[in-house]
Amino acid sequence: MSRETISQSISIVHPISLSHGKNAEVWDTTGKRYIDFVGGIGVLNLGHCHPGVVEAIREQATKLTHYAFNAAPHTPYIELMDRLTAFIPVNYPVSGMLTNSGAEAAENALKIVRGATGRTAVIAFDGAFHGRTLATLNLNGKVAPYKQKVGVLPGPVYHLPYPSADNGVSCAEALKAMDRLFSVEIDISDVACFIIEPVQGEAGFLALDIEFAQALRRFCDEHDILLIADEIQSGFGRTGQRFAFSRLGIEPDLILLGKSIAGGVPLGAVVGRKTLMDNLPKGGLGGTYSGNPIACAAALATLDAMTDEHLQEWGSQQEEAIVGRYEAWRSQRLSPYLGRLTGVGAMRGIELTSTDGTPAPQQLTQLLSLARDAGLLLMPSGRSRHIIRLLAPLTIEPAVLEEGLDILQACLKQLV
Repeated sequence: MSRETISQSISIVHPISLSHGKNAEVWDTTGKRYIDFVGGIGVLNLGHCHPGVVEAIREQATKLTHYAFNAAPHTPYIELMDRLTAFIPVNYPVSGMLTNSGAEAAENALKIVRGATGRTAVIAFDGAFHGRTLATLNLNGKVAPYKQKVGVLPGPVYHLPYPSADNGVSCAEALKAMDRLFSVEIDISDVACFIIEPVQGEAGFLALDIEFAQALRRFCDEHDILLIADEIQSGFGRTGQRFAFSRLGIEPDLILLGKSIAGGVPLGAVVGRKTLMDNLPKGGLGGTYSGNPIACAAALATLDAMTDEHLQEWGSQQEEAIVGRYEAWRSQRLSPYLGRLTGVGAMRGIELTSTDGTPAPQQLTQLLSLARDAGLLLMPSGRSRHIIRLLAPLTIEPAVLEEGLDILQACLKQLV
């Protein structure tokens, strides 16, 4: 099968062609089976072809495949927004809009905060990833490959260190950098918002420092600055809770959603304080495909499955399995390249480092190949592409999870 018609600017991690999948397993066109620890890069928290999601898609496809909500509202959109806003664990009135993707959610959030504050500057964080569209590129805390060769980006955007126990940046260091930023670079009164991931995904599953999160929330309140939480990858149960911001003891003003919102069907959302969401003129928000009926039906089925009891059980089971294995590997000195375990809940990364503690991207590349040959798909992350991102479905069968961890263990031993 030729790939000459596909842009060569699209990077491929695994040079295979998949044909079908079920829960945490996929098969390629040769019939080879793989255990999937990629999960569509965090899209498939409920696994491949979840029965409830498939049935909802099938049923909706016999009723209404599309209508632009701006032209005439349809019931799946209305029902989903009622359910979705109730699913957000905050204490203020919530409203929102549906989008086609997480990046589109981020773009719309920037419009919303500009309209609400009359300001334009945005503060983002080193290591951040918020999308590949032109405005979101400037939010990303990494140049290569996202910002290369695309010229001047929309702004103004400034970046601060991301404080986390997983990267060694302390709360005090981040606050000091923030003080310098407002002393040297920009007036506080020009800042519309901070945008931050409660757990950074692309950077290697770095969990935000709780003390900093609470200090940032107070700072935003004191200076009438809005706080956006990007839960596109960390949301919908990835950390064992509905959303990762809950562990921080804060409530953001706007929340970006995507990835696992609809069981694999493209969908995103911006939700938050109703006063903010309603501030733009009529027609200021919307889109032709935003909130497609089939995507909404899939999202409703996803919410049906994501009870708090399920999320806690799934998150605990996966966390215990991963942490237990990692600690055993460390005690056994399984590999000289085995570095730190990052993240929280079922959102975990494993660093590969050299004996001097520096990143070991070559060994990660080797690990991707070894694991794939053995029937396990893994995803790289981290600024140096040296952290394994573990994104198995939350619904993975315990025996399949153990089988995948067995393969990972065997491959780690083979690294040279």
